[in-house]
Order: sequence, then C-alpha cells, then structure tokens
Amino acid sequence: MRKLFGYILSPLFYIAFGLLLCIFHPIQWICYKLFGYKAHKKSVDCLNFFLTYCNWFLLNSVTFVNQQNLPTDRPIIFVANHQSMYDIPGLIWYLRKYHPKFISKIELTKGIPSISYNLKYGGGANIDRKDGKQSVLEIGKLGKRMKENNWSAVIFAEGTRTKDGKVKTFHVGGIATLLKRAPNALLVPVAIENSWKIVRYGSFPLSVAEAIRWTVLAPIEPAEKPAEDITLAAEVAIKTKLHQLAS
Repeated sequence: MRKLFGYILSPLFYIAFGLLLCIFHPIQWICYKLFGYKAHKKSVDCLNFFLTYCNWFLLNSVTFVNQQNLPTDRPIIFVANHQSMYDIPGLIWYLRKYHPKFISKIELTKGIPSISYNLKYGGGANIDRKDGKQSVLEIGKLGKRMKENNWSAVIFAEGTRTKDGKVKTFHVGGIATLLKRAPNALLVPVAIENSWKIVRYGSFPLSVAEAIRWTVLAPIEPAEKPAEDITLAAEVAIKTKLHQLAS
C-alpha cells in the first residue's frame, strides 16, 4: 500500500522540493551578495524549513526531539548516523541556532540549485575524496571557523548512507581533525530514525506514511580524551537509542 501511494504522491513531493530549490537559489544569491552571511543563513534556514516539511506531501510525520541544554557559546560537533539525503534539511532547520556546517563531497558544489550555492558560500568543508591531503586541510579550515565563530559542524561518521537503517562503524578521522582545530568543541550525538525508509524502493516511488525522527542525545565532553574513545561513545549512544526506539 505504501508503494502504491508512493507512485501517486512522489511526483507532488519532487515538484515541491525542486521548485523550492529553484526559488531559493536567487534568494540566496541576493542575500549573500548584498547583505552578507547573516542574511544568507536566514535564507538557507527558511529553505530548509520548507524542505523538511515537504515530507507532508508523502504523509510522513516529522519529529525533532532535543531535551539537551546545549551551549551556544562554544563549538559543537554533531555526530549523526546517515540514512538518506532527507536527513539534512531537518538538521539544518532544527539546529539553526548552532550554525550547523557540513562536510560534503566537492562534486556537490556544482549543478544543484540552492544546495550547491550554499555549499560554496555557507562556510562548510567541501572535500575531494580522492585527495586525502585536501580533505584534511578543508576539514581543518572548518574546525578553525568553528572555533572563531562558535559554529557547529554536522558529521556523518559512517562515511556513507545506510540502506537498511543499521548503523555502520563510525570513522574517527573527521572528528579527530575538527577537535584538533577546535579543541573546545562539545560532541553531541544525534540519532536519525526511519529516514532510510523514504527511499526503501529507490528514488521512485518514495515511501509514504513514515515516521521520521531526529533525537539529540546527551553531550559527550571531550576533555582531552582520545578521539577514538569519543567517536565510539557517540556510535554506542546512537545505536542504543535506535534500539530503544525500535523496541
């Protein structure tokens, strides 16, 4: 039944999603060129509000749970599991007061309305996966910007999306590099649930009536602990939360 309704509702979702990207591309350009970072960020926040709630076209529910009292006067590294591209708009919108920046493939900085522009000028790190040195340098620059501006970064530590919702082993490299440049950063795990189900049949049809949820978990204070230990703690916390939600 979900697949059947997906054939009907997916075109509506894609039309709305695509129109929003096209509409906000010139808005971003105007905001950035004429008014600078703050105006550009507000345009990106607004875009991602609408992109997040495009889920309603698929009859998907959207829930963001954050019961943590997180600081805004120090950098934060949000570490999340990665299930689909639809993880991202909700993170940008709901974490907007923390100025979340992403580590993205450099290929994404071209050809995608709104998204490519934001990746170029939004302050994140665009890495070439074939060039390890460039990747480390770009992530290091992001860490420096985080420290200087009290920005946050969102890192998908699995390195790739999961196709079945099962959390893969987290990689430590990106987290370690960010902590070197922003040693005062706080690590905060975020558990993402059911986003993978949207694309369980592929890009078409999309699945409908799914319960998409982001849950911000208890912060992990680095306190000069090895990056490997911190990364493992985040992985365990996310796996435990997802297991509890599935029970």
